Amino acid sequence: MARINLLPWREQLREERKQQFLVTLVGVLIVAGGLVFLGDQYLNNQIEQQNARNAFISKEISALDSRIKEISELKTRRQQLVERMKIIQDLQGNRPIAARVFDQLVRTLPDGVYFTDVKMVGQSISIDGAAESNNLVSSLMRNQDGSDWLTAPNLTEVKAVSADKLEQANSFRLTVQQTVPSDENKQGAQQ
Repeated sequence: MARINLLPWREQLREERKQQFLVTLVGVLIVAGGLVFLGDQYLNNQIEQQNARNAFISKEISALDSRIKEISELKTRRQQLVERMKIIQDLQGNRPIAARVFDQLVRTLPDGVYFTDVKMVGQSISIDGAAESNNLVSSLMRNQDGSDWLTAPNLTEVKAVSADKLEQANSFRLTVQQTVPSDENKQGAQQ
């Protein structure tokens, strides 16, 4: 008689294949999960490194901003000091000019004329005074026009004032411009 294999070998083979498939599937899932985990760790590590670099750059930028601010403050302070030094140098340079102007006012003053008020605003000198005659006022203006330190005398007012019947004076008001002579004239005036 023929032998008939009654064992369910096909089902057993199917079960073995099913188990192999499940084991392979679980293995693939574990490997895929491991790869996803490793990829996630790698990306997180790269993000942390980039954040650290960004934080370092931000810290350095803020340090440079504070240095730039300090430099700009130093530049403004330097500019203020330069302006102060210039003002001091101008004052030192102009200090003898006032004495020269007063000296020239005295040198140009003829006998019989005196000043009652002298005001200087910028380069303009306003003079109020009295003279014995109009000719002396004209002489004063010619002398001032011939001076190296004074120029452009302009008579604005002349009044005849009599204090007594014996003495008669003319009060006057004039303006004159103060100038600084050129170097050749300065050397000639100092000698």
